[in-house]
Amino acid sequence: MDAATLTYDTLRFGDFEDFPETKEPVWILGTKYSAITDKDEIFADVTSRLWFTYRKNFSPIGGTGPTSDNGWGCMLRCGQMILAQALICRHLGRDWRWVNGKQQRDEYYNVLNAFLDKKDSYYSIHQIAQMGVGEGKSIGQWYGPNTAAQVLKKLTFFDNWSSLAVHVAMDNTVIIDSIKMLCRSNSACEAAAAAAFPQADGSRPFNGYPTGASSSEDVLLWKPLVLLIPLRLGLSEINEAYIKTLKKCFMLPQSLGVIGGKPNSAHYFIGFVEDELIYLDPHTTQPAVEPFEDFSIADESFHCQHPPCRMNICDLDPSIAVGFFCSTEEDFTDWCQRIKMISQEKDALPMFELMDHQNTRFPDVHCLTPDFTDSERLERFFDSEDEDFEILSL
Repeated sequence: MDAATLTYDTLRFGDFEDFPETKEPVWILGTKYSAITDKDEIFADVTSRLWFTYRKNFSPIGGTGPTSDNGWGCMLRCGQMILAQALICRHLGRDWRWVNGKQQRDEYYNVLNAFLDKKDSYYSIHQIAQMGVGEGKSIGQWYGPNTAAQVLKKLTFFDNWSSLAVHVAMDNTVIIDSIKMLCRSNSACEAAAAAAFPQADGSRPFNGYPTGASSSEDVLLWKPLVLLIPLRLGLSEINEAYIKTLKKCFMLPQSLGVIGGKPNSAHYFIGFVEDELIYLDPHTTQPAVEPFEDFSIADESFHCQHPPCRMNICDLDPSIAVGFFCSTEEDFTDWCQRIKMISQEKDALPMFELMDHQNTRFPDVHCLTPDFTDSERLERFFDSEDEDFEILSL
């Protein structure tokens, strides 16, 4: 059976291989488990991640476009999953757990509502597909990890309930000072953003959220950071020299996982056991879900209730995007220190470079909004095509 045509019931009640009986630890988004004694905890953790798959019978994208993303939307769904994990950490915390049939906190429904398949939800398939047109991707065209990251960055500007700072690190380089400037309150940037987006004020509707999900009146001294790092770890296959470093990323408490997969088949990777990556697979077609009048949602189909899929890490396509979430400046400092320690390990080849200051050959982009007049210059400087990544090698 074609993976793209699997139904929810087929996956839920099908035969899935259990976790191997191994003494090696299982890592899920920065949390360590025993494959022997913690199986219930592992499945509770995996099931609590928001699982976005192909959907059908939603309103036409753009009014006249497709009513299903079957066959083309897998990377868009993976982008939704990695961003949803950031929002869960932001509003509910990493330790939050979903229980089937249990009434959840309002924040949970606010987050889930923002991803429903309707045009006025912040992070719906409609919004992502239409925003991708600005990245040179027509509606219905397959995305790579870099394009998905760039589109998500643009969409988060409109979400002032979550008030995230999203940074997409280009050229395999993370600039610490640029991220700090992005995350700290900056009146100049806010004024520039208001000029670029005339509706960027308190009257802007919180589309995708219930009325009560309004933004805080308090000015955040540090906006929670979502750091996305598009990488290409080889030519046609992953360079095995990066495997240990990639595993280390899943062990960091700030981990949001990885979006990538195989050519034209995207997955959301959330951890590993031994030499196998653990992932959520979006290649399942389910009917679109509409919220009830009280904004509650029939949410069972948004959680993967079978053992997660696994694949050998050597089968991973080298084009990926790694994600991290730092809720505070102290959290970001801790992440920097951990990355520096990993880079000093002799048998772990760094996947990206961590720099304190901006290199003069890079434009300073921390204060630019997607609609600025010099955005075209930035697009020429940072080519958005995923196949044009700088190749990392020994």
